[in-house]
Amino acid sequence: MALNPAYDEISKAFVRQYYSLFDDPEQRPKLINLYNAETSFMTFEGMQLQGAMKIMEKLTSLTFQKINRAFTSVDSQPMFDGGILINVLGRLQTDEDPPHAYSQTFVLKPVGASYYIQHDLFRLALHDSI
Repeated sequence: MALNPAYDEISKAFVRQYYSLFDDPEQRPKLINLYNAETSFMTFEGMQLQGAMKIMEKLTSLTFQKINRAFTSVDSQPMFDGGILINVLGRLQTDEDPPHAYSQTFVLKPVGASYYIQHDLFRLALHDSI
């Protein structure tokens, strides 16, 4: 498979779609459609999960109702298997908590004319804790 020349456009559209679903608690369950039942992996604050059901159990267990998010950068690269590597750097504030920097990395895997999230790594940038 060749490098996808539209990788940058696809990655920006994906980021808009992903966070519009994630940031709305009523829409968040729809994220299951972006993950594969068996071959999607997520690392959320060090917790490793595999498969759409386990990932969604984690995402739907999050209790915050309001998210304010600002993107610092969205960087992407095409992959030789037709996939796309995306790194998001930004700040988010949930409910009344203080804002925190975060990083989230996605690997989108091609399937037919679409993509699914093969890898998803999320980490808040809390430098004062280990």
